[in-house]
Amino acid sequence: MSAVECTKCGACCVAPDIAALDKPLGLACPHLGPDALCTAYEARPQVCRDYQADDLCEHIAAPTLEGRVAKYLAHFELADEAEDVRRSGLSSRAAFFARRGVTPRGA
Repeated sequence: MSAVECTKCGACCVAPDIAALDKPLGLACPHLGPDALCTAYEARPQVCRDYQADDLCEHIAAPTLEGRVAKYLAHFELADEAEDVRRSGLSSRAAFFARRGVTPRGA
């Protein structure tokens, strides 16, 4: 994948799980503002600082954030897991995995 210019679409702040923020798969980062921009940009964790937009960003392009997130999750075959997270009602990545009795990736 080659580097592309970030469109500030917000998908990377919703779709993936982010262990450094205890953010589960498919749920919005608590720092994601209504304009799809980071409200803690200057203090964001290293994983967010290191993220580089790539061809996947172009592949998941859609008119809405929800559409982009759905395409991201489908690309990695994570839609069912993300739906499990949403249905659980848990907003903590650690709590979700503890309830399932498994150790999350990146833990």
